Amino acid sequence: MENRNYGHPCFGKDAASKIGRIHLPVAKACNIKCNYCDRNISCMNENHPGACLEVLTPEQALERYKMYASFDSRLKIVGISGPGDPLFNHQTFKTFELIKSYDKDAIFCISTNGLLLEDRIEDLLKSNVRFVTVTVNAVNFEVAKEIYEFALYDGVLYFGEDAAKLLVEKQQKGIEKACKAGLVVKVNTVLIPDINQDHIEEIAKTVKALGAKIMNIMPLRPYAKFSHLKRPSCDTVNRIRKRCESIISQISHCNQCRSDAIGMLMI
Repeated sequence: MENRNYGHPCFGKDAASKIGRIHLPVAKACNIKCNYCDRNISCMNENHPGACLEVLTPEQALERYKMYASFDSRLKIVGISGPGDPLFNHQTFKTFELIKSYDKDAIFCISTNGLLLEDRIEDLLKSNVRFVTVTVNAVNFEVAKEIYEFALYDGVLYFGEDAAKLLVEKQQKGIEKACKAGLVVKVNTVLIPDINQDHIEEIAKTVKALGAKIMNIMPLRPYAKFSHLKRPSCDTVNRIRKRCESIISQISHCNQCRSDAIGMLMI
Protein backbone atom coordinates (compact mmCIF):
# COMPACT_ATOMS: atom_id res chain seq x y z
CA MET A 1 0.00 0.00 0.00
CA GLU A 2 0.96 3.63 -0.43
CA ASN A 3 3.06 4.89 2.48
CA ARG A 4 3.68 8.60 2.07
CA ASN A 5 5.48 10.95 4.42
CA TYR A 6 2.84 13.54 5.25
CA GLY A 7 5.09 15.61 7.53
CA HIS A 8 3.05 14.73 10.61
CA PRO A 9 4.47 12.44 13.31
CA CYS A 10 1.14 10.66 13.86
CA PHE A 11 0.67 10.02 10.14
CA GLY A 12 4.08 8.56 9.33
CA LYS A 13 6.96 7.02 11.26
CA ASP A 14 9.55 8.95 9.22
CA ALA A 15 8.29 12.23 10.68
CA ALA A 16 7.97 10.95 14.26
CA SER A 17 11.65 11.49 15.09
CA LYS A 18 11.95 14.82 13.25
CA ILE A 19 8.76 16.78 13.87
CA GLY A 20 7.20 17.53 17.25
CA ARG A 21 3.60 18.13 18.22
CA ILE A 22 1.72 19.93 20.94
CA HIS A 23 -1.75 18.87 22.01
CA LEU A 24 -3.74 21.73 23.49
CA PRO A 25 -6.55 20.49 25.80
CA VAL A 26 -9.19 23.16 25.16
CA ALA A 27 -12.12 20.93 24.15
CA LYS A 28 -13.81 19.85 27.38
CA ALA A 29 -17.30 18.79 26.30
CA CYS A 30 -18.12 15.62 24.38
CA ASN A 31 -21.15 14.65 22.34
CA ILE A 32 -20.89 10.87 22.60
CA LYS A 33 -20.15 8.35 25.36
CA CYS A 34 -17.75 5.55 24.49
CA ASN A 35 -17.87 2.60 26.85
CA TYR A 36 -14.06 2.57 27.12
CA CYS A 37 -13.62 6.30 27.72
CA ASP A 38 -12.37 7.84 30.94
CA ARG A 39 -11.55 11.51 30.49
CA ASN A 40 -9.08 11.98 33.35
CA ILE A 41 -8.84 15.73 34.00
CA SER A 42 -6.41 16.86 36.72
CA CYS A 43 -4.55 13.61 36.13
CA MET A 44 -0.74 13.46 35.99
CA ASN A 45 -0.16 9.73 35.92
CA GLU A 46 -2.46 8.31 33.26
CA ASN A 47 -1.17 8.12 29.70
CA HIS A 48 -4.09 7.64 27.37
CA PRO A 49 -6.31 9.73 25.08
CA GLY A 50 -8.58 11.99 27.09
CA ALA A 51 -6.22 12.40 30.01
CA CYS A 52 -4.94 15.89 30.82
CA LEU A 53 -3.80 17.91 33.79
CA GLU A 54 -6.18 20.79 33.11
CA VAL A 55 -8.46 22.23 30.45
CA LEU A 56 -7.09 25.46 28.95
CA THR A 57 -8.82 28.52 27.60
CA PRO A 58 -7.85 29.45 24.03
CA GLU A 59 -5.77 32.33 25.43
CA GLN A 60 -3.92 29.98 27.77
CA ALA A 61 -3.39 27.56 24.90
CA LEU A 62 -1.78 30.32 22.83
CA GLU A 63 0.59 31.15 25.67
CA ARG A 64 1.50 27.49 26.08
CA TYR A 65 2.20 27.21 22.37
CA LYS A 66 4.35 30.35 22.41
CA MET A 67 6.38 29.06 25.34
CA TYR A 68 7.16 25.62 23.94
CA ALA A 69 7.62 26.70 20.32
CA SER A 70 10.11 29.36 21.40
CA PHE A 71 12.64 26.82 22.61
CA ASP A 72 12.00 23.84 20.31
CA SER A 73 12.02 24.55 16.59
CA ARG A 74 10.90 20.97 15.88
CA LEU A 75 7.47 21.73 17.34
CA LYS A 76 5.43 22.25 14.17
CA ILE A 77 2.12 20.42 14.66
CA VAL A 78 -0.65 21.96 16.76
CA GLY A 79 -3.29 19.39 17.59
CA ILE A 80 -6.54 19.43 19.53
CA SER A 81 -7.74 16.00 20.59
CA GLY A 82 -9.72 16.54 23.75
CA PRO A 83 -10.33 15.78 26.46
CA GLY A 84 -13.78 15.93 24.79
CA ASP A 85 -14.51 16.24 21.08
CA PRO A 86 -12.86 19.22 19.33
CA LEU A 87 -15.70 19.78 16.88
CA PHE A 88 -18.21 20.05 19.72
CA ASN A 89 -16.32 22.94 21.34
CA HIS A 90 -16.08 26.49 19.97
CA GLN A 91 -12.82 26.86 21.91
CA THR A 92 -11.16 24.66 19.30
CA PHE A 93 -11.64 27.17 16.52
CA LYS A 94 -10.83 30.15 18.72
CA THR A 95 -7.52 28.49 19.61
CA PHE A 96 -6.66 27.89 15.97
CA GLU A 97 -7.54 31.50 15.17
CA LEU A 98 -5.24 32.86 17.89
CA ILE A 99 -2.31 30.64 16.96
CA LYS A 100 -2.77 31.28 13.24
CA SER A 101 -2.54 35.02 13.92
CA TYR A 102 0.65 34.49 15.93
CA ASP A 103 2.33 31.89 13.69
CA LYS A 104 1.21 31.61 10.08
CA ASP A 105 3.37 28.50 9.61
CA ALA A 106 1.75 26.41 12.33
CA ILE A 107 0.20 23.19 11.05
CA PHE A 108 -3.16 22.27 12.57
CA CYS A 109 -4.82 18.93 13.18
CA ILE A 110 -7.72 17.53 15.15
CA SER A 111 -8.83 14.14 16.44
CA THR A 112 -12.58 13.66 16.49
CA ASN A 113 -15.27 11.05 16.94
CA GLY A 114 -16.64 12.27 13.60
CA LEU A 115 -20.22 12.98 14.64
CA LEU A 116 -19.91 16.64 13.58
CA LEU A 117 -17.25 16.25 10.90
CA GLU A 118 -19.62 16.58 7.95
CA ASP A 119 -21.16 19.71 9.48
CA ARG A 120 -17.89 21.49 10.25
CA ILE A 121 -15.72 20.93 7.18
CA GLU A 122 -15.92 24.59 6.18
CA ASP A 123 -14.87 25.67 9.68
CA LEU A 124 -11.87 23.34 9.49
CA LEU A 125 -10.85 24.69 6.11
CA LYS A 126 -11.15 28.29 7.31
CA SER A 127 -8.94 27.40 10.27
CA ASN A 128 -6.28 25.93 7.94
CA VAL A 129 -6.61 22.47 9.47
CA ARG A 130 -4.77 19.99 7.26
CA PHE A 131 -4.99 16.70 9.14
CA VAL A 132 -8.01 14.97 10.65
CA THR A 133 -8.08 11.78 12.68
CA VAL A 134 -11.45 10.09 13.10
CA THR A 135 -11.97 7.29 15.61
CA VAL A 136 -14.06 4.65 13.85
CA ASN A 137 -14.68 1.53 15.90
CA ALA A 138 -17.46 0.10 13.75
CA VAL A 139 -19.09 0.60 10.36
CA ASN A 140 -22.01 -1.63 11.27
CA PHE A 141 -24.48 -0.25 13.80
CA GLU A 142 -25.00 -3.70 15.33
CA VAL A 143 -21.36 -3.62 16.40
CA ALA A 144 -21.40 0.09 17.21
CA LYS A 145 -24.30 -0.20 19.65
CA GLU A 146 -22.09 -2.38 21.87
CA ILE A 147 -19.44 0.36 22.03
CA TYR A 148 -21.37 3.61 22.46
CA GLU A 149 -23.85 4.53 25.18
CA PHE A 150 -25.31 7.69 23.67
CA ALA A 151 -24.84 10.43 21.09
CA LEU A 152 -25.95 14.06 21.28
CA TYR A 153 -26.71 15.67 17.95
CA ASP A 154 -28.57 18.90 17.15
CA GLY A 155 -29.94 19.10 20.68
CA VAL A 156 -31.35 15.56 20.67
CA LEU A 157 -29.94 12.74 22.81
CA TYR A 158 -29.87 9.33 21.11
CA PHE A 159 -29.33 6.00 22.89
CA GLY A 160 -28.52 2.44 21.93
CA GLU A 161 -29.25 1.44 18.36
CA ASP A 162 -30.40 4.94 17.40
CA ALA A 163 -27.12 6.43 18.64
CA ALA A 164 -25.11 3.77 16.82
CA LYS A 165 -26.93 4.31 13.51
CA LEU A 166 -26.51 8.06 13.75
CA LEU A 167 -22.80 7.91 14.56
CA VAL A 168 -21.95 5.34 11.89
CA GLU A 169 -23.79 7.32 9.22
CA LYS A 170 -22.33 10.69 10.23
CA GLN A 171 -18.79 9.34 10.49
CA GLN A 172 -18.87 7.93 6.99
CA LYS A 173 -20.40 11.04 5.46
CA GLY A 174 -17.86 13.18 7.31
CA ILE A 175 -14.84 11.15 6.23
CA GLU A 176 -15.95 11.21 2.60
CA LYS A 177 -16.58 14.95 2.66
CA ALA A 178 -13.29 15.70 4.43
CA CYS A 179 -11.31 13.67 1.91
CA LYS A 180 -13.03 15.35 -1.04
CA ALA A 181 -12.20 18.73 0.54
CA GLY A 182 -8.50 17.86 0.48
CA LEU A 183 -7.95 17.06 4.16
CA VAL A 184 -5.65 14.16 4.99
CA VAL A 185 -7.73 11.69 6.99
CA LYS A 186 -6.42 8.99 9.31
CA VAL A 187 -8.75 6.55 10.99
CA ASN A 188 -8.08 5.32 14.51
CA THR A 189 -9.73 2.06 15.49
CA VAL A 190 -9.71 0.71 19.02
CA LEU A 191 -9.41 -3.07 18.93
CA ILE A 192 -11.95 -4.30 21.49
CA PRO A 193 -11.79 -8.06 22.14
CA ASP A 194 -15.06 -9.96 21.65
CA ILE A 195 -16.77 -6.84 20.26
CA ASN A 196 -15.11 -5.50 17.10
CA GLN A 197 -12.04 -7.73 16.75
CA ASP A 198 -13.50 -9.63 13.78
CA HIS A 199 -14.98 -6.46 12.25
CA ILE A 200 -11.81 -4.44 11.69
CA GLU A 201 -11.10 -5.58 8.14
CA GLU A 202 -14.59 -4.37 7.19
CA ILE A 203 -13.77 -1.02 8.80
CA ALA A 204 -10.55 -0.84 6.78
CA LYS A 205 -12.33 -1.52 3.49
CA THR A 206 -15.08 0.99 4.22
CA VAL A 207 -12.88 3.92 5.25
CA LYS A 208 -10.45 3.27 2.39
CA ALA A 209 -13.35 3.48 -0.07
CA LEU A 210 -14.39 6.77 1.53
CA GLY A 211 -10.92 8.23 0.90
CA ALA A 212 -9.03 7.77 4.18
CA LYS A 213 -5.27 7.42 3.71
CA ILE A 214 -4.06 5.72 6.88
CA MET A 215 -5.39 3.43 9.59
CA ASN A 216 -4.15 3.15 13.15
CA ILE A 217 -5.34 0.04 15.00
CA MET A 218 -4.91 0.61 18.73
CA PRO A 219 -5.31 -1.89 21.56
CA LEU A 220 -8.11 -1.27 24.03
CA ARG A 221 -7.05 0.31 27.30
CA PRO A 222 -9.71 -1.05 29.66
CA TYR A 223 -11.51 1.84 31.37
CA ALA A 224 -15.04 2.80 32.39
CA LYS A 225 -17.68 0.24 31.33
CA PHE A 226 -15.04 -1.80 29.53
CA SER A 227 -12.71 -1.97 32.54
CA HIS A 228 -13.48 -5.67 32.87
CA LEU A 229 -12.22 -6.49 29.37
CA LYS A 230 -8.72 -7.74 28.72
CA ARG A 231 -6.25 -5.60 26.79
CA PRO A 232 -5.48 -7.38 23.49
CA SER A 233 -1.99 -8.75 23.11
CA CYS A 234 0.62 -7.24 20.80
CA ASP A 235 0.45 -10.41 18.71
CA THR A 236 -3.30 -9.96 18.23
CA VAL A 237 -2.94 -6.31 17.24
CA ASN A 238 -0.09 -7.04 14.84
CA ARG A 239 -1.95 -9.94 13.25
CA ILE A 240 -4.97 -7.75 12.49
CA ARG A 241 -2.75 -4.91 11.24
CA LYS A 242 -1.09 -7.40 8.91
CA ARG A 243 -4.45 -8.47 7.50
CA CYS A 244 -5.47 -4.85 6.95
CA GLU A 245 -2.24 -3.52 5.44
CA SER A 246 -3.15 -4.82 1.99
CA ILE A 247 -6.32 -2.71 2.21
CA ILE A 248 -5.07 0.59 3.67
CA SER A 249 -1.72 1.86 4.96
CA GLN A 250 -1.13 1.02 8.61
CA ILE A 251 0.91 2.75 11.29
CA SER A 252 2.34 1.00 14.33
CA HIS A 253 4.14 3.73 16.28
CA CYS A 254 1.15 5.35 18.02
CA ASN A 255 1.64 6.06 21.72
CA GLN A 256 -2.08 6.68 22.40
CA CYS A 257 -1.08 10.12 23.69
CA ARG A 258 -2.74 12.30 26.29
CA SER A 259 -4.72 15.33 25.17
CA ASP A 260 -1.97 17.57 26.61
CA ALA A 261 1.04 15.70 25.16
CA ILE A 262 3.99 17.87 24.04
CA GLY A 263 7.22 17.06 22.24
CA MET A 264 8.51 14.32 20.01
CA LEU A 265 6.53 11.16 19.42
CA MET A 266 9.76 9.22 18.93
CA ILE A 267 13.35 10.12 19.78
